[in-house]
Amino acid sequence: MEIQLEKVDTKDLEKAIEAILFAAGHPMLYSKLGEVLGYTESQIRKTVRAFSEKYNSDTDRGIMMLVFEDSCQLCTKEAFLPYIKEALGIRKGGNLSASSLEVLAIIAYNEPVTRAFVDTVRKVDSSYIVASLCEKNLIEQCGKLDVPGRPYLYRTTPTFLRCFGIESLEQLPYIDAPRQKNEGEIIPLDIEVPELREDSEDNNTVSVELQENEAIGKAVEETPYIDTEEEELELIESPEMELDN
Repeated sequence: MEIQLEKVDTKDLEKAIEAILFAAGHPMLYSKLGEVLGYTESQIRKTVRAFSEKYNSDTDRGIMMLVFEDSCQLCTKEAFLPYIKEALGIRKGGNLSASSLEVLAIIAYNEPVTRAFVDTVRKVDSSYIVASLCEKNLIEQCGKLDVPGRPYLYRTTPTFLRCFGIESLEQLPYIDAPRQKNEGEIIPLDIEVPELREDSEDNNTVSVELQENEAIGKAVEETPYIDTEEEELELIESPEMELDN
């Protein structure tokens, strides 16, 4: 028999949300929080946004709250990543390569795009990197372009937003460059790349090395990188939050 929970008192709502997020170790939908706590989705969203401002302004905490369009999550602050890895014995992992960040930038600023479009911008084959980013669940297929051959279209995922600490693509740094209008157009991008680290080793932590308003990627026309280089992400999260293979 399913237990009917009482509506959480308003004065305890923030504490209840914090407890659930800490125990979950992965993003929780506002709709689910509202269902459990007895509030509407919009009420939970409003409460979380206000709560996150207070929560993240507390410099005495080692964790922070990430707020997304339809969910929220608690994560560790990036400054403590070395200590977390040492304490938990985490050894594997590495940064995304510069070429992977380049491909991510091209897709994020122009999505949805085909791999051929990415290749045109980079002037080098990107099939390996696109496949790798799909495996890491940073990008995904989102349909096919209505042209002969019907190539797949790609876009970024909620995991991409979460790893870079942004709520939506609207928070990407502005660049004074044209966006994609038609397949095959070349778009010059000139933006800074942050260091993205991701490990899927342990519970309840995400390390995000991107501060608010920092840049996401750097796409350049001439690319000396080799597509087959080893690429690893460093993300420390709960087992439930493992990247898709």
